[in-house]
Amino acid sequence: MKPIFKRGPSLEARLMIVVVFSLALLVSDGLYGIFTPVRSVLTTFVSPIQYIASLPASLLNASSNRIISQEELIAENDLLIQQMMALQADNQRYQSLLAENEQLRKLLDAPVQTALPKTVAELMAVDNNPYSLQVLINKGSLSGVYNSQPVIDDQGIVGQIVDVAQTTSRVLLVSDLSHAIPVRILRNNLRLIANGSGELNALNVRHVAHSADIAEGDILVTSGLGNIFPEGYPVAVIASVVRDEGQPFATVKATPLARLDRLRYLLLLGRENTPLETRNE
Repeated sequence: MKPIFKRGPSLEARLMIVVVFSLALLVSDGLYGIFTPVRSVLTTFVSPIQYIASLPASLLNASSNRIISQEELIAENDLLIQQMMALQADNQRYQSLLAENEQLRKLLDAPVQTALPKTVAELMAVDNNPYSLQVLINKGSLSGVYNSQPVIDDQGIVGQIVDVAQTTSRVLLVSDLSHAIPVRILRNNLRLIANGSGELNALNVRHVAHSADIAEGDILVTSGLGNIFPEGYPVAVIASVVRDEGQPFATVKATPLARLDRLRYLLLLGRENTPLETRNE
């Protein structure tokens, strides 16, 4: 009687045959490259699958590089803004120093004012009170801000700090009705007081005698009196001078040089020998 199932080679024999056949194929491919065309065809068919499989990782890497590049650009932009504000603040005094060059020749033995510490702040909000011209900035006592600290932009005096919290502060603009600042005419050194008018882009220069040497276009700079604003920073330009002999004083209007209606970045001037945090974030 024949068995139902024929007994074939053992498992060990089958394994040995497969191993020998595999080794023969490997040697043949290594020596003669007989499977190179086959591999080429298989690679062609597999390539789309590999591309699809690697697509999420490629997109993730591209997004990560884009985010890193954007963060680097933002950090670089902030640093450039800080450097620009500091350079423009120093440049504001250039014309004043040129005009005083002859006077300084006579004062060679006087102590020279050192550079003031500065920090950059950013505008956060504008006060909605129609009777007060104030803005909110993102620096406070934790950054060394203090009351009555002078504030400028890249063109001139903006105002002074009037309220300080830990991380924010309020700036009273130079054109506020309650603000006054000692100034002098750059051309002839005539000392005056510039008062806020309550209008954003207008100042009043009061108690000017009819005979005073003042004219449209004259530049007003800080005089250094009052111990709040350092000397030599631009404040305003004379817009009009009306001499009415029926009035005791001339009516003088000035326009602030600071761009009070387009503020974004501001520079806070510190006291001498006062450590004040410089924005490096």
